[in-house]
Amino acid sequence: MMTPQKQGYVFIAITMCIWGGFTLTARLSANWGIGAWDITALRFLLAFCILMPILIYKKDTAFLWKKEPFILAMIGGVCYCITAYSAFHYVPAAHAAIFLNGCIPLCTAVAAYLLFRQPFDRHTWLSLSIMLLALTAMSGLMYQETGVAFSLGDGLFLLSAVLWGTFTVLLRQWKLSAWHSMAGVAIWAAIIFVPIYILFLPKTLAHVQPVQLIAQVVFHGVFVVIVATLTYVEAIKRLGAFKTGSIVTLAPFIAAIIAVPLLNEPLSVAILCGLLGMGIGALQPWRWIRQDSLKAQLAQQKKQS
Repeated sequence: MMTPQKQGYVFIAITMCIWGGFTLTARLSANWGIGAWDITALRFLLAFCILMPILIYKKDTAFLWKKEPFILAMIGGVCYCITAYSAFHYVPAAHAAIFLNGCIPLCTAVAAYLLFRQPFDRHTWLSLSIMLLALTAMSGLMYQETGVAFSLGDGLFLLSAVLWGTFTVLLRQWKLSAWHSMAGVAIWAAIIFVPIYILFLPKTLAHVQPVQLIAQVVFHGVFVVIVATLTYVEAIKRLGAFKTGSIVTLAPFIAAIIAVPLLNEPLSVAILCGLLGMGIGALQPWRWIRQDSLKAQLAQQKKQS
């Protein structure tokens, strides 16, 4: 029988594989010519087809008529997916780790302050300083290398981080369960966006291989939308939010490194600088060191007593 702690690490490992896979597969979908509109619509359509019958069977649809699931679906579902998937058409996967995943903790803290006046703690200020320094150094190096310091794709990733940070703060404030938040986002996103996609938006699926399309839709519609949400919440229950968030944050950075040989993407000095700085700022390793020292002090006190 596995202990709760070991179960937590299993859930973290599953979440990391899916989050890292999101970065790689989203970049692959761009390389394969699958548009942001296509993958967003098909992702939520599949999730809708899976989740809606379950909710009807359980007679658990009343929560859908509240405003909270709808707002979360528009921010963390439709808008986030369109901006994030679009960005992969302009920049390599490493930029996602820097401007999207690296900036999410910062954007979450800023959103919490702007929406609910939650003050920054000293850890957030230190992370902010490290991230700004890393982005400044990276932009300067990129300008020297390419003549461009900040691209459209980087801006879209940054906007995605703002949307996800806002989504996270609202989700925390409204205290929806993992099941209701996941199902509400998927179902309302499908109800609103899929008809718009079918009637008005361009489709780029004519030249996509069926195997590629099925793989993308199943991964993003089932594993990213459903499985990763549930495993992430279960890991938090067993290990706590800080430890879970810190470990899982590593996944996109590892994926960015894997993308270099796997997708034949460049890894310049500027990108390395950005990955290192944003990784340190997001992970906040000094908090791990402090936690270890506190545990050592408590153990020493127990021995003395």
